[in-house]
Amino acid sequence: MKQRNTVLLVIDVQRDFCPGGSLAVSDGDQVVPVVNLIASKSRRVIATQDWHPHDHMSFASNHPGKHIHDVVEVNGMKQVLWPVHCVQGTDGADFHPALNTDHFSLILRKGMDSRIDSYSAFHENDKKTNTGLEGYLRGLHVDHVYLCGLATDYCVFFSAMDALRLGFRVSVVIDACRGVDVPQGNIEKSLKKMKENAVAIINSSELLCQI
Repeated sequence: MKQRNTVLLVIDVQRDFCPGGSLAVSDGDQVVPVVNLIASKSRRVIATQDWHPHDHMSFASNHPGKHIHDVVEVNGMKQVLWPVHCVQGTDGADFHPALNTDHFSLILRKGMDSRIDSYSAFHENDKKTNTGLEGYLRGLHVDHVYLCGLATDYCVFFSAMDALRLGFRVSVVIDACRGVDVPQGNIEKSLKKMKENAVAIINSSELLCQI
């Protein structure tokens, strides 16, 4: 994957999304060695971090009477409520300690506005506020985006669908992803929708064969 027109996006491989974290994804830490391997073979690697203020609207604790995984409406948008996670400057917001960040050419932090969540690496959840990633990739003449990380059915999924909508070719390296599966069945639903929309679901071994 040393071609000039490709990029690997490593999505939210952070302590709080791994075992022991406040919003742990089952086996989330198992993506780390796979991500390290494919990142070492990639020409360009960009990583994202959730980077929330303590008063972020996605935290159930900021909605009195509501509970984790409740769905509420905030500013006209449906919002799943989560435990407090990836708060700016905390250990939980750090990358997993075994993740090799030496290959990262850019770290993009998202979800910094307390009023809106940001699953996608490209847009906040209002689908209007851009993160700047699209313009960055256009400037590098990227046309094929490979994605990996956490979680399959949220930040990886929304990043993949936005990349596709913006005209990029999109591949998800599925053995370098894990999902949260909220609500139950959401991983399967997300994979089905990506496949139906021409997102390639590949394994790291397939990716390495393309290098």
